[in-house]
Amino acid sequence: MTQTKPSSPTSDRLRHLALAAVIITYLLIVVGGIVRVTGSGLGCPDWPTCFGRFVPPERIDSIIEYSHRAIAGVTALVVVATFFVARQRHRDVKLIYTPLAWTLPILALQALLGAIVVWTELPAWLVAIHLMTALVLLGLLITVAVTAFVRHRNPAQPDRLSFQSPFARMALGAAIGVFVVLVSGAFVAVSDATYACSGWPLCNGELIPSHPLGWIHMLHRLAAGLLTFHMIFFLRRAWRSQRNQRAILSAATLTVVFYFAQVLVGALKVSTSFPIYLLGLHVATAAAVWALAVVTAVLVGLAARSPEAEAEGAAQPVDKKQRGKDLLQLTKPIIVALLLVTTYAGMVVGAHALPSLSLAFWTMLGGALAAGGSGAVNQYIDRELDTHMTRTAKRPIAAGRMTPAEGLAFGLALLVMSFYFFAGFVNLLAALLALAGMIYYIVLYSLWLKQATVQNIVIGGGAGAIPPLVGWAAATGSLTIPALFLFAIIFMWTPPHFWALALIKQKEYARAGVPMLPVVRGERNTRWQIWLYTLELVALTLLLPVLGMAGSVFWISAILLGAILIYVAWQVWKVGGNKIAYRMYRYSSMYLALLFFALVVDALV
Repeated sequence: MTQTKPSSPTSDRLRHLALAAVIITYLLIVVGGIVRVTGSGLGCPDWPTCFGRFVPPERIDSIIEYSHRAIAGVTALVVVATFFVARQRHRDVKLIYTPLAWTLPILALQALLGAIVVWTELPAWLVAIHLMTALVLLGLLITVAVTAFVRHRNPAQPDRLSFQSPFARMALGAAIGVFVVLVSGAFVAVSDATYACSGWPLCNGELIPSHPLGWIHMLHRLAAGLLTFHMIFFLRRAWRSQRNQRAILSAATLTVVFYFAQVLVGALKVSTSFPIYLLGLHVATAAAVWALAVVTAVLVGLAARSPEAEAEGAAQPVDKKQRGKDLLQLTKPIIVALLLVTTYAGMVVGAHALPSLSLAFWTMLGGALAAGGSGAVNQYIDRELDTHMTRTAKRPIAAGRMTPAEGLAFGLALLVMSFYFFAGFVNLLAALLALAGMIYYIVLYSLWLKQATVQNIVIGGGAGAIPPLVGWAAATGSLTIPALFLFAIIFMWTPPHFWALALIKQKEYARAGVPMLPVVRGERNTRWQIWLYTLELVALTLLLPVLGMAGSVFWISAILLGAILIYVAWQVWKVGGNKIAYRMYRYSSMYLALLFFALVVDALV
């Protein structure tokens, strides 16, 4: 009699290979899309060589096309390796082995289609089928990866997908809808139907198009319109019925946010004469929407929640007025306001002029979303630590007014919105700098440094120093040496500011297990470090006029504001006590705001 093998945790090798396969396949789709939108598909008119050579000629279209082929080769190797690992150890898990078995013939079909597309000079219907098979491949690999990670955490996870509840069916519908819209959109692009319809919602003033290309375009519009309504209701139901489902709520929220980002980028690329970075971003966003829709569907299918369980979650009352206050508190609005001051100063100092209202609006909005989203994700990460400190115990997640899932989903949504606002309405450099700041604060500081080293504030201070660089890049489109001095000022300001607070809250930091300087090195050493950093900070500000980077207005302001800061820091060092430390904490905030205000005035006079 054959015995069923007991469930066991999924091996690290399979999970890592599956994740690598997803990433490389996503990259393959993105680069393939760039090949399509840049017209590089015939950059190598033969296959598998390029003009009969295995090294492409120095032509941009040939390099792009050959890079796509190279990525396709790596994708095949990683997918095959993942299949053989699954075959050896996980053949009994249908949601892992069966999708991987299907990936092999799809890979072969992809290679064949790629060769035929080149040999037949890109027929529209074949390009659409080529994209369709790539999306199916990515969907299968995501199913494997999500299942592997879920089963690693819960070996008893049932080996099936179930879509019984209304939300589950909506999640499945969202994935199907995204697939249809993406494939039809690719067909519109390669069949020259993009410009077949001018105007919206009519096609050249007609409700019923009179040309076949017009029909292709309008059917794509219809599919996108129906999916838009579906996404709105899908997001609403997710936030009502999945409040305690961290992964599901986050994935569903990001699916909808990325979908509308895709719509935004699509509209912007048309209205701005198709800049290359927006074309690439449009392709990358489309693939991300599909990937997230599949992740959501698989997570929901694995969770297999009943309609009754979801109805019970949706029935929980929500105080809308309090919810609005909690969402605002998640963003840490006081910190956001201070960061926006430095962002705006970076814009004015960089351009030596006031920015236009439009540029200022989008830069400040993007900056607020970036800082607010980072603050919300930080509160999610610190939700257990926050309960041990009186200063943070009343935060929405720590106090239990919002679930961790809600805090994480809200924060991630703001971060994504920030990047797309910067990329769409400001410039790509500002968007990338803002993204770097988000990653710095969340990954480097919140997840690693904060509880790992006594230098957490010193190194982590770089995250708060990025906003003036974002403002500078927004106004000028570049970065120069003076911009780095603005970064350095905030970098040097951060340790004495937060160490002053740490002196006051050192017992709470110790109870929470956070290795702040006074907890590890003692109060006297902390007061000495505050004094040293303050001297270095003020000296740095006085260096700007000497190097010709600021004028007399800033020089006088820096002397006066710096003298007061030095006096307070001296009292912290010599007198000590929580009252003096609190004075240092409060004045240092005012000092930074006034110092950057002086920079703005100095740049304008």
